[in-house]
Amino acid sequence: MTKPYQRPSADEPAWWFICAGGDIVLDAEGLPPHGRLQDLPLPTLDEYQVIWLGEMRERSCYLVLADFGDDAFAAVGEFQSLRALVARNDDHLFSMAARAKQVTEFVNTHRFCGRCGARMQAVDWELAMQCNTCQHRCYPRISPCIIVAIRKDDKILLARGSRHRPGLFSVLAGFVEAGETLEQTLEREVMEEAGIKVKNIQYVCSQPWPFPNSLMMGFTAEWASGDLHFDPFELEEGDWFSFDTLPETPMAGTIAYKLIEATKQQITTASDS
Repeated sequence: MTKPYQRPSADEPAWWFICAGGDIVLDAEGLPPHGRLQDLPLPTLDEYQVIWLGEMRERSCYLVLADFGDDAFAAVGEFQSLRALVARNDDHLFSMAARAKQVTEFVNTHRFCGRCGARMQAVDWELAMQCNTCQHRCYPRISPCIIVAIRKDDKILLARGSRHRPGLFSVLAGFVEAGETLEQTLEREVMEEAGIKVKNIQYVCSQPWPFPNSLMMGFTAEWASGDLHFDPFELEEGDWFSFDTLPETPMAGTIAYKLIEATKQQITTASDS
C-alpha cells in the first residue's frame, strides 16, 4: 500500500492536484496536469508538501499543497475554483479533486492540536495528524448533509437560498445534526425550511461536495401534507414548479441536477402507468 507521504519518482506518470487557497490548478483543457514530473514544466517539489490521494484511471494522484498566490505553477495552468470541474460531468475526476481540496483543508486546519495546542505531526502510514504531546489524533473531517428533491403530483419543489445568485433555484438541503439519522435530518430540514411533511423517502446517490468538506447524500421524496411556509433566514423564495416551466437550476454534474432529473423520471413513470 502506498503511504500518503511517499514522494513520487520523476518518471512516474501521475495526476497532479495542485491546491492553494481553495482553488486548484487546471490546464488549458480544464484538467489537472497529467504526466511525468520530468516531462512537465513543474517546479521542484522538494519545498512543497506532497500527499498521495489514490488512483484514477490507473494512474496515481498526488496533492501538492501550494501557497496562495504562488505563480510557480503558471507554466502548467492557472488556479481556478473547483466548481469549474463540476460542469465536466465527470464523477471520478470531481471526486478525486474533491478529495484533494478536502485533504488540503484538513492539513491547513490541523497544524495545532485542538486539545492541548501543541504542534501536530503528520502520521506517515495513514492520512492523519498526531499530537505527540497528548496523543490526540485527527482524521479528515467529513460533514454529512442531506439534499432532497420533493414532488407533489407532477410538480417539483424548488427554492432560492440567500446564498444563491439571483434567478437560480435548487432543491432543499441541510446538515445532519448529532444523533440524527439521515431520514430524521431530511424530515426536520424540510419542515424547518418549507413547513411541509414528506413521505416515500428514497435514496438516490451521494456526492462529495468540497466547499469545504461535505458529503451530500441525495434523496427524492413526495409531499405528504402542509402548505409551503419558507424560513426567511434560509430561503428567499420558492414554489412548486412544472417541468415545462422550470426556472434556472443547478448545472449538470451537480447532485441537485441528478435529483431533479430523477424526480422528472419518477413523474414520467407515474403518468405512464
